[in-house]
Amino acid sequence: MLPFRLAALALAASPGLALPPAAAPELAPLFQDHAVLQREKPVPVWGRAAPGEHVSVSFAGQTVGATAGPEGRWIAVLAPLAENASGADLTVGGKTASVTLHDIVVGEVWLCSGQSNMEFAVDDGSPAYRVDNAAAEVAAARYPLIRHFKVARQAAPVPMESAPGEWSPCSPQTVGRFTAVGYFFARDLFVRLGVPIGIVNSTWAGTPIEAWMSPAALASVPGSPGGRSFAGADPRGGDPSAPSSLFNGMIQPLLPYAIRGAVWYQGEGDAGRAPLYALQFPALINAWRSHFGEGDFPFLWVQLANFSPKGEGPADQWAYLREAQARALALPSTGQAVAIDIGDPANMHPRNKREVGRRLALIAKAEVYSIPVDYSGPVFSSATGEGPAIRVQFRFAADGLTASGRPLQSFEVAGADRVFHPASAAIRGDSVIVRSPAVAQPVAVRYAWRNAPDANLYNGAGLPAAPFRSDDW
Repeated sequence: MLPFRLAALALAASPGLALPPAAAPELAPLFQDHAVLQREKPVPVWGRAAPGEHVSVSFAGQTVGATAGPEGRWIAVLAPLAENASGADLTVGGKTASVTLHDIVVGEVWLCSGQSNMEFAVDDGSPAYRVDNAAAEVAAARYPLIRHFKVARQAAPVPMESAPGEWSPCSPQTVGRFTAVGYFFARDLFVRLGVPIGIVNSTWAGTPIEAWMSPAALASVPGSPGGRSFAGADPRGGDPSAPSSLFNGMIQPLLPYAIRGAVWYQGEGDAGRAPLYALQFPALINAWRSHFGEGDFPFLWVQLANFSPKGEGPADQWAYLREAQARALALPSTGQAVAIDIGDPANMHPRNKREVGRRLALIAKAEVYSIPVDYSGPVFSSATGEGPAIRVQFRFAADGLTASGRPLQSFEVAGADRVFHPASAAIRGDSVIVRSPAVAQPVAVRYAWRNAPDANLYNGAGLPAAPFRSDDW
């Protein structure tokens, strides 16, 4: 809760005591110097003031008012704004005092959330947690119109009103602390769009999807643990793996900030629970959209990269989790960046975050900003038996298929006995012919269906094929 001036009347009644300076209205932490506001959408601005106090918000030639409610909360909504890279003042005035924010720009705002691979910074000072070519990337990071807001870690059993953080313009001095995936995504967009880009980094390593789901989202999925909301609970601390704890502490305080969309990288900790994840992930997306109140805003994610967890479950549990992620593509305005070829089988935290960000940005360019670019690798379309072989056809293969100069890897086929065997595969135009001497008449085919497959099927744009299976066994 934000503080109030509760002792003013008592001080006024005491002769010889000077009154403290009148307090200005207080703003939610997202509203600070250097903030990025979303263009072309209504922009809510909110905070606290004395109950009943009238508050005015002035920015870009607009002045809008609001009145603080009985608990002191107020919210004003600016009409849609045009992009502005110059930086301007935003002033919030109350009955007796005002506060002015400086260098506020208007452009595109993306929420970046998830667990460790989204939290992974450009260069946090540790050799184990820095991106490839970190020194060069940091030295070249002179993009003051790319700005990063890091939401402070806060797990809470009850919904929180605010979460600390600050906006940092991108520079060689600041970029090391940025989410790497978010930074490279934002950089590619900025270079193409030429407008300010804000990335709101709300992440916590090692956390399950339930922690990021609201109680309403959890209630919509049978078998999910219930969200925690205990009257009288201490809001200052909590278990980051508990249901709804990070929604309460690190998403709820952002509502209803105007954003273009969200980018998500999470799921490593949920491998082995694919059937439930396949229900929970769409529920999270739908709930976040509902809570932000901006309709079906774009929601993009990274499909899990290749990784081999030593001695931790079956060799294909990550494949099933990837499939659970991909099923959310049935929702509108969604996109998936495939990373099956750029992980590290020995490291859950691959360092090639630049390519991950680039692939996400390609999706945003094509699907959000209507820029004509190739944005998807081959996607399984159908499998047809042809005697001792099976023909696989793909979408997003108009420019042909390639195996990067090697024989195709990681294909398997099965007959009616449902036993899969390694198979050879050959490219034929926009399809692949797959066969195995161990299977006389294949009826099902799988590709890259392992935790850490050697995946080398690409389309003409150099984008990787998504793992798939034709069966539902």
